[in-house]
Amino acid sequence: MEIEQIRLELAENVKKIDPIGKKLKFKLDDDTILIDGSVSENIISDQDIDADCTITMSKATYGKLQRKEIKPMIATLTGKIKVKGDIGLAQKLKQLM
Repeated sequence: MEIEQIRLELAENVKKIDPIGKKLKFKLDDDTILIDGSVSENIISDQDIDADCTITMSKATYGKLQRKEIKPMIATLTGKIKVKGDIGLAQKLKQLM
């Protein structure tokens, strides 16, 4: 799965939910996607700045999550996903998939 495709899909999905109130960053291999929900709407960018929560995984794992081939909790417990920061914010990941 290519990073531009992931960004486009996330951009569409974040429009469907209320602003998350914080900054959520995805580190997918060597790429970064930031969802800034600290303003009146959720905004997607490729900025690599400090965030309230950072979720690190491979693009392959992201694709499996999206296709529902693996559950987020299982991926976290097996080390395929690493979460740093606000775990409650990480749980909003389900709304974005």
